[in-house]
Amino acid sequence: MKRFKLAVEKRKIVGKKVKKLRREGVLPANIYGKAIKSLSVQVPYKEFEKVYKEAGVTGIVDVEVDAQVMPSLIHNVQQDYYNHKLLHVDFFQVNLKEKVKTTVKIIAVGEPKAVSEKLGLLLTPLSEVEIEALPTDLPDKIEVNVEPLSEVNAQITVGEIKAPTGVTILTDVNQVVAKIGELISKEAAAQAAAEAAAAEAAKATTATPEAGAEGAAAPTVEGAPKAAESKPAAGAPAAAVTPEAKPPTRNAAQSVAGGEAPKK
Repeated sequence: MKRFKLAVEKRKIVGKKVKKLRREGVLPANIYGKAIKSLSVQVPYKEFEKVYKEAGVTGIVDVEVDAQVMPSLIHNVQQDYYNHKLLHVDFFQVNLKEKVKTTVKIIAVGEPKAVSEKLGLLLTPLSEVEIEALPTDLPDKIEVNVEPLSEVNAQITVGEIKAPTGVTILTDVNQVVAKIGELISKEAAAQAAAEAAAAEAAKATTATPEAGAEGAAAPTVEGAPKAAESKPAAGAPAAAVTPEAKPPTRNAAQSVAGGEAPKK
């Protein structure tokens, strides 16, 4: 396993005054561990950034301070996420003969059969796992082959991961690392169908009849006065009553009772 070297200096400036160090290109840091008392140090920003990109949080960094070398892991990197500048870092001194706990990234390798055949999408709900190992056995990542996933809902759990030699995975074995999901979820499909039906219904209610169509109602103009009902002039004969509006015909008995003579 590759090891890294980083020279640091003891730091006298503490508290809010460390802003001055950052402006000068110096990163404030601390070294702590079981065998030592926490020590305030500082390191050139660019030198640390270079080592951090390669070592990550699992690579052993031999931190040298006052001619003393302390094998350490990089911990608790604080960053200003607005401008992506590092603000502070801790070095955790380790005993190379004692196991330590840390987290490592999970990397999906290969293309699932279900994805290549356009049956589903690859989901990776878990991006890292907690592990335990000797400092010299810590991997920088753990790869998981996802090619065998060939159908929707097929999955790989933490318990199915093959850990590197000397490494114990501490994360719950039932947690899902990779899974094949549907191209379109049932909820999304149902929502799309409902929206399409609503659009069709709205279109049907707002459609106007074609000109000249039989039985089409004449268009009305909003605000226009209604046509006045026509009434017969005084003394004019009444209009003929249509069959639909004609009152029911009374029989002879009814006519006599009503005072009218029956017609012969």
